[in-house]
Amino acid sequence: MIEYLEPFTSVTGIIDLMTLVLMEIVLGIDNIIFIAIITGYLNTKKEQQRARFIGLTMALVIRVILLSTISFITQMKDPFFHIVSIPVTGRGLILFSGGAFLIIKTVNEIRHKFKIADNEAKESSRKMTMSQAILQITLIDIVFSFDSIITAVGLSNHIPIMVMAVVIAMIVMLLFAPYVNTFIEKYPTIKMLALAFLVVIGIILVVEALEDAQILHLPHGIDLKMYSYVALAFALIVEMLNIRFRNVTTKKK
Repeated sequence: MIEYLEPFTSVTGIIDLMTLVLMEIVLGIDNIIFIAIITGYLNTKKEQQRARFIGLTMALVIRVILLSTISFITQMKDPFFHIVSIPVTGRGLILFSGGAFLIIKTVNEIRHKFKIADNEAKESSRKMTMSQAILQITLIDIVFSFDSIITAVGLSNHIPIMVMAVVIAMIVMLLFAPYVNTFIEKYPTIKMLALAFLVVIGIILVVEALEDAQILHLPHGIDLKMYSYVALAFALIVEMLNIRFRNVTTKKK
């Protein structure tokens, strides 16, 4: 027991923990947004709360399970087989399939929004059952969890610290997820921004998979996800200013 607590008794361990918690929260933003959009298609608030809780709890469980098989995870960065001269890794397969799923799913959601606006479809036509919502959340949880754990392994060598960071980050996300869900549902333009962000994340996952397969070669030090988060933050600030401006204009009228 003492050996598991030892990493938390040093300054380096505490700094690693704080860094990992922050990283897990940042990497969990796309997960929260996806869950918020999917749960929005459930019939009642109670179902939405339940699916949100189950979704984030499953994300926590999946991350802990992946951390317990850390040696297997690191091996998934090595080629499983080759297609002609292209190496195919387990990580690449998961990122590519997850990215493709995210792109197709989100683009369809955007198309449906336009159909509703053009009166070609009704909002009720996209309603989901609890099992459908949980299945989709589980699939994307696996992809986001895998990517998150790979990053965590690169920042710390202590599994207890990584597990604690994941647990703390998931508790924070569980507390803030309802507010994110309400905020996205309240403002349609924010929801469209969130959908566009998920498309970008899907593209980044596919690009990372192609880089693993050595089909693409990105310049060293380029962090596409960080660029996307900065772009999202900037777009969100601009949209908040637009919302504020519209509210002030409406009040004057």
